[in-house]
Amino acid sequence: MDPADETNWPLLKSERTWGQLELGIVLLVTATATWCYIIGEYVGYYLNLKQGFATMTAGSMIGMFLVTLAVVPAATRYGIDSIVAARPQFGNRGWIVTVFLQYTSIIGWNSLLIIFFGKSVVQLLLTIGAVEEASAGMVQIVATLIACAIIFGVLLKGKTGIERASNILFFFVVGVGLWMIYILFSNQSEAIATATPAYASGDIQWDYVTGIEIGIVSLLSWWPYIGAMVRVAPNAHTAVKPAMLGMGLPVPLLSVIGLAAILALETSDPSAWMVQLGGSFYGTIALLFVIAANLGTAIVGVYATAVGLKSVPGVGKMSWKVTLLLGLVPVAFIGVVLPDLFFNNFGTFLAFIGVFFAPLCAIQIVDYFLLRGQRLSVRALYDNSEGSAYSYWGGFNPAALAGMAAGFVVYVYLLNPLSYVSRSPYEVLTASLPAAVAGGVVYWIVTVALVKPAGRGGYN
Repeated sequence: MDPADETNWPLLKSERTWGQLELGIVLLVTATATWCYIIGEYVGYYLNLKQGFATMTAGSMIGMFLVTLAVVPAATRYGIDSIVAARPQFGNRGWIVTVFLQYTSIIGWNSLLIIFFGKSVVQLLLTIGAVEEASAGMVQIVATLIACAIIFGVLLKGKTGIERASNILFFFVVGVGLWMIYILFSNQSEAIATATPAYASGDIQWDYVTGIEIGIVSLLSWWPYIGAMVRVAPNAHTAVKPAMLGMGLPVPLLSVIGLAAILALETSDPSAWMVQLGGSFYGTIALLFVIAANLGTAIVGVYATAVGLKSVPGVGKMSWKVTLLLGLVPVAFIGVVLPDLFFNNFGTFLAFIGVFFAPLCAIQIVDYFLLRGQRLSVRALYDNSEGSAYSYWGGFNPAALAGMAAGFVVYVYLLNPLSYVSRSPYEVLTASLPAAVAGGVVYWIVTVALVKPAGRGGYN
């Protein structure tokens, strides 16, 4: 594998070899995962097809725009991942907050993907008559462990393994995805057009904003992933278009499958409705699609986790194999021991993304563009001493902590992430955008009033 994958040091220009096509393929394969069906299902609870697709697209592009602004310019200019790019804002110890957010969010997403992988393998074997219902539980466990082994094997080659796997999966994922959309809409067009959302609130404005909110928080979840991918591109010009179109746009395009299916067939699971529409043959193809799509995203997730963990003292000295296991073992544990518990609480996990990543993105945008003039000290990024430009007070930047706290309070006030009970003006502004604004404004105020006058943070 490339030795550069084994550290979180900045990639040299000679190591940043992905053009728009290579990066676009990797990001598109990453984006086309089974959670898109659940995203579409959640939107379909409140909105019909046209309304749901419009709001998902708007929300997704807004969320992706925030993530792109927050990470891509710094990551591509200096060859660093999302975690290192957050050091100037959080401090040379405070960045551990972002490691925790990355680790828990990607573990959560990957657990969902691996659970889907196992369930899909079980359903596939049941469909073709290879196993009996009684052995489904054991088959799912075995499938989960096999998926983790495949991911581990691919990532032994680092980013080269990701590129090879993405090139293999790309045509299958895109081709079958478009075919599934065609089958669903050609067979259920009338039912989709006349369907009534099951949980529409009666306030169309609230329903619209909720669709946008779901789109925003879904795409904010790409923050932990994107830095590890775009740092392999030579510059921001090369990375922005693949990020917006390759990682942002496929989510609503694939989520429309779950949206239409929940409206017409009352299930977003393609393996279920494809069997209804075309029998076991169609169901088998759908299941293979789900298996392939989830595997591609999980591979990138574990890679991003491993790169981020390399920032942690002690982990940076571990071998690449051991670091990969730190990202895989928790996923395997959840997939084997707690699959149903996690699977049934996906909505809460999704809200967790917006609570924290909205203010995080805003803090990075304000700091990089408004306060630092798009310039970072590469030396200070890796200097953990007390005299470092990014040491602040004890390694923590109070402006970042205050900004995160302000964003959290605003989000939870506007939208309860557990019950989805909202307060005004959520129905106008969403919860993520005010949380982002609050986080960014508080960060700017504390920086200007306290941090810069104290000569901390390397702003002078």
